[in-house]
Amino acid sequence: MNTGDTGFILLCAAFVFFMTPGLAFFYGGLVRRKNVGNTMMQCVFIMGISIVMWILFGYALSFGGNQWGIIGGTKWFGFQGVGMEAGPYADTIPNLAFAAFQMMFAMITPALITGSVAGRMKFKAIVLFIILWSLIVYYPMAHMVWGEGGFLASIGSVDFAGGNVVHITSGVSGLVLAILLGKRHGYDQGAYHVHNTPFVFLGAAMLWFGWYGFNAGSALAADGLAAHAFMTTSVSAAAGLVSWMLIEVFTEGKATLVGSSTGLVIGLVAITPGAGFVPIWAAVIIGLLVSPICYFGVKLVKGKLKIDDALDAFGCHGIGGIWGGIATGLFGLTSINDVAQWNGLAFGETGLFVAQIIGIVVSIAVAVVGTLICAAIVKLFTPLRVDEKEEKIGLDISEHGENAYPSFNGLD
Repeated sequence: MNTGDTGFILLCAAFVFFMTPGLAFFYGGLVRRKNVGNTMMQCVFIMGISIVMWILFGYALSFGGNQWGIIGGTKWFGFQGVGMEAGPYADTIPNLAFAAFQMMFAMITPALITGSVAGRMKFKAIVLFIILWSLIVYYPMAHMVWGEGGFLASIGSVDFAGGNVVHITSGVSGLVLAILLGKRHGYDQGAYHVHNTPFVFLGAAMLWFGWYGFNAGSALAADGLAAHAFMTTSVSAAAGLVSWMLIEVFTEGKATLVGSSTGLVIGLVAITPGAGFVPIWAAVIIGLLVSPICYFGVKLVKGKLKIDDALDAFGCHGIGGIWGGIATGLFGLTSINDVAQWNGLAFGETGLFVAQIIGIVVSIAVAVVGTLICAAIVKLFTPLRVDEKEEKIGLDISEHGENAYPSFNGLD
């Protein structure tokens, strides 16, 4: 084993950990003042429950063996046998280090869903839903894409750091859950304004920082591939930011901090599946195109379809993840990473592109079916949504009995 690789992966795992608090600030800044504590708390409880579940059975079900290419096994239940020696997924780092790194992915992914349901879902319901969703959707998807003998890996579909596993599944699940819950009261009558712009940028900055661990760490070694992923991550985020600014200038006449923060985040989303497969020049194209794709995708979801995807979890993560998976099929190169069995469509081969489309379709199907199952089970125990009075009061008070800004006496 290599101490440099081990130190690098543990540091990347710590970077990825900070993404969930970053997401809490990002989402918390976007909602109304009366819901900021509840919105952030939804991320905070996931920081706890996801680690406990990962140790007890999540790592085993994701990476501990192989059952039909869909799910892991039982050999690592309770972390039994997960030790300081190298595991089957990386030769130069301890199995514990790989498990710690993947644990942070299992933390951030379900937290992304909460953006779609902000301001109206009961806290008890979201807790039960996230526990079930991790079991029914996340662990099987992680195995199918990254686990030994995983179905999607076996057909040649690639996902360097979570386009399918993280972004498409969470974004699509958020959309389905938003449809099941219905719109927020007064959604069509009044404007919803961002309550704390500095929170939004702080969260976006923490996400960008953590994303270096997310993508570069997925090389599983401190090597050239990690450096390549670091650079594609930087370039795509920057291109997404610039592209969103330009869209705002042309459509609204002014660039905004919230828009720029959103642009950099979706630039990160789009490069995630291909960070270790596409050339650096392709990352510029991926980042520049993801902003108009997501910008008009959000307009479609909210304007035409009238779906209240509160904080655009599907509009950013779902649509951005789908574009990233397609772009990997367009621009991937075996010379960068031989995990890819073929070059991308832009280089004259079709195999990778077809495998990517299959991977995207499977990810969407698993997310839709899994979300419907989880929601149906949760409704057996508690309503999914708070009542109208509780929603008007605000979920900070009605769900938690606390106020994020107790000294505030002005208008919301």
